[in-house]
Amino acid sequence: MLSHQPSSSFQVPSIEIQGTETPPGSPALTTSFSTETNHGSSSAISNTDNTTTTLSPKTSVTAAAASPKTRPRTFSLSHLVTKTRRAYSVSSAYPPKILPSLALPPKSQDITWDQYLAATGELDKKPPPSFNLSPAQRRNSVAATARRYEDFEQKIEEAPLAVLVSTYLNYLVLILFGHLRDILGKCFKRKEYAHLRMNEGYAPLVSDFDSFYTRRMYVRIRDCWNRPITGVPTRKTMVLERESKDFNKTFKLTGRKIECINFASYNYLGFAQSTGPCADAVEKSVGAYGMSTAGTRTEAGTSDLHLYMERKVAEFVGKEDAICVSMGFATNSTTIPSLVGKGCLIISDELNHSSIVFGARLSGASIRVFKHNNMMDLRQLLTEVISQGQPRTHRPWKKILVIVEGLYSMEGSIVNLPEIIKMKHEFKFYLYVDEAHSIGALGENGGGVCDFYGISPKYVDILMGTFTKSFGAAGGYIAADKAVLDHLRLTNHAFLYAETMSIPVVQQIITSLSIIKGEDGTKDGRLRIQKLADNARYFAKGLRDLGFIVYGDEGSPVVPLLLFNPAKISAFSREALKRGIAICVVGYPATPIISSRARFCVSASHTRADLDDALEKISEIGDLLLLKFKPPKSKVI
Repeated sequence: MLSHQPSSSFQVPSIEIQGTETPPGSPALTTSFSTETNHGSSSAISNTDNTTTTLSPKTSVTAAAASPKTRPRTFSLSHLVTKTRRAYSVSSAYPPKILPSLALPPKSQDITWDQYLAATGELDKKPPPSFNLSPAQRRNSVAATARRYEDFEQKIEEAPLAVLVSTYLNYLVLILFGHLRDILGKCFKRKEYAHLRMNEGYAPLVSDFDSFYTRRMYVRIRDCWNRPITGVPTRKTMVLERESKDFNKTFKLTGRKIECINFASYNYLGFAQSTGPCADAVEKSVGAYGMSTAGTRTEAGTSDLHLYMERKVAEFVGKEDAICVSMGFATNSTTIPSLVGKGCLIISDELNHSSIVFGARLSGASIRVFKHNNMMDLRQLLTEVISQGQPRTHRPWKKILVIVEGLYSMEGSIVNLPEIIKMKHEFKFYLYVDEAHSIGALGENGGGVCDFYGISPKYVDILMGTFTKSFGAAGGYIAADKAVLDHLRLTNHAFLYAETMSIPVVQQIITSLSIIKGEDGTKDGRLRIQKLADNARYFAKGLRDLGFIVYGDEGSPVVPLLLFNPAKISAFSREALKRGIAICVVGYPATPIISSRARFCVSASHTRADLDDALEKISEIGDLLLLKFKPPKSKVI
């Protein structure tokens, strides 16, 4: 039945299946999280309510046989040119599948999972019910389940072939001249290059090839990163100017301050403030609790404030329980090894964050990667790994864990969650969603990607998120069923051994959460969410209309602008700083070698005047650096 929670205890509108606590297709996670789900063969899984669910691989194998085939991967010059002209080949090799909309059932009816699939046209491949809504109405409708991914998906634009060729040539020239300078330097500047040469029979700690990129490119443009600031990084920030007289090896402050429009900070909802309800609440909590509890969570580090924060987080994301740790990176890197191990399989999106990659490698589980947000490639990979089983022995996998991000921070793309949920029911895997950038920033209530699509959070086994982007705080959380969290409290190293969140950070999270949910008696939280969505759409559309190649799906607060050429990375950043714009530029290895970009992080604190001013100045930079690859549609006044 369709249920809505009261505003005082917000949960995402959900489609609940009667008669079961665990959604179909989601094998229950036991207290020890050690139940072996034998993928590839029929097996019984013991649920938390002592019932038994029998899984059969028949549906996944037969469905894979009927899946469409991809184009043949034969080598040809035309195929190479076509593939190269994409900044990265995400949608070029596998065209996106048209997805049926998630239909809302009538409120007066109780539905089963099969009826739910039938309503979406997936059971008997019947056409879904017609809502007679335009794409714009679906995007902005309160009935979020009427949304479809293709309505707000932004197709990846092709880069001109001449630009890609010149980009490769620039890197080639850089490599050639860099190695030439290394050869000459070892001969004529032996002291400066002593760290790259043999010394008294000892090999150098780092070879010249390993440190080549750092020495020959990064150091030369190091002034574009790690710029010191002063004050609170709100809609505008004060950047301290610095200079270098030794080619960026060292820096010296000049004493000048530059006021910049801040597009470099993760401050999606504008809670990075030195005044206001959050700052006042933090001041009171420090007076009552002090600055820190001086211990780990399992010893003397847990206070009633920490327990209250975890209850509020679990309530906000729609899960039974949650744990919070003091570092966002460690939230992923220490949780994943606690969930899977040897004999398990992790299926990861190719553009997942490095914390996920680190945690997957640390777990000891087998790892397979699928193309970014490509549901056809994920389906084929699932069919392969389930039918083949573990390497050499071909035994069934103990667990299969699919890990995706809600919002990808370098691409600005949103995960195709509806299609993944349908495959989850079919293939019986566990689903782990990283909502570091989507929690608070997506959804009409700020509930993340589940709220954005109108899908119940119970169809996602593990929800991870951080407090650094939308809450103006620090740390991260893991939300799941209570049985899973009881297991993590005994095995997660970040919870067991790391320092506890400080009191000011905890109170900042609690207060910002209450504002987002409207528990403070105002509409401030709802207005921040709406303003962020409006600013993100307006700014991204403005850049596209000016002729820039911009990535990111509609509504994403992360707006990447493609630069391509390595020389333009530093040029764009320096020109933006001259005009009072603070941005983050990104290049290889954080992105593909030909996809260098400037990343703009839009905030709810930005005014329309800020965005118009930034668009006008960015247009000037684009004309100067020849970054406009399309004719402009409109002129920014």
